[in-house]
Amino acid sequence: MTTDKWAAWLQHRRDGGDAGLRAGFAPALAAYRDGVLDRARIAAGDTVLDVGTGTGLLGFGALERVGANGRVVFSDISADVLEACRSAAAGDDRCSFVVAAADDLSAVPDASVDVVMTRSVLIYVPGKAAAFAEMLRVLRAGGRLSIFEPINRFGAGGRLFGLDLTPVAELAARVVAAYPVVEAMVDFDERDLLRLVREAGFRDVVMDYRAEADVAGPPIADWEALRHTAPNPLAPTYAEAMAAALTPEEQRRLEAYVRELVARGEPTRRTSAYVHLAAVRP
Repeated sequence: MTTDKWAAWLQHRRDGGDAGLRAGFAPALAAYRDGVLDRARIAAGDTVLDVGTGTGLLGFGALERVGANGRVVFSDISADVLEACRSAAAGDDRCSFVVAAADDLSAVPDASVDVVMTRSVLIYVPGKAAAFAEMLRVLRAGGRLSIFEPINRFGAGGRLFGLDLTPVAELAARVVAAYPVVEAMVDFDERDLLRLVREAGFRDVVMDYRAEADVAGPPIADWEALRHTAPNPLAPTYAEAMAAALTPEEQRRLEAYVRELVARGEPTRRTSAYVHLAAVRP
């Protein structure tokens, strides 16, 4: 049984426990993973540190690249998450597991790894400068850093569910207001990441930035499944947010309108940005 918010989100709340939604997320996650791994330039025999491993998406991907003599260190702030990764590793002696926060990797020795990688972790870390300093510390000379981060400031104030809810805008706005503001998620953009990684002492910094504004996406296939998902581990599900913000009658009005849009196949629209960043310890 999961006991913390990180494991609960990864194992259930991210996709509402729905196999269809999970399958729908998979191609994007695979693309993000491959972007991080490719930029890390992992070689056979490398020791790789996966910071904020989550489900082990990056870490298990790295195992395929380090070869028989390489090693992957899975680190996460959540012991529950690490236990799930340990189980998935099925005794592979190339794997080790460390409970650690991104801004305090003290359990990892100085200059002990060839690669540090992370995906969508710094958005939860107030001390981003400390995190980059720790990543530099644990890398050997010539070691590589490869990260992926969403730039949530770019898409702030986007559409609820990706739909145009103008006729019920006041209700939708109250649902949005029910979500807590997590400062660490919106207190930086791509320029801040570039500055922080350079100030930490990294060199050969390469950033790839992608932004999408009001881009058409697929219609919502399963509203009942989607309403039980949460956008991140610190947030309520959509159903929980609607219940907290609206009266039962208001919730019925909002959901009736959403179901109407879903029934006629209304496309969703997204506004988002993210970066892949790679760098080297001198």
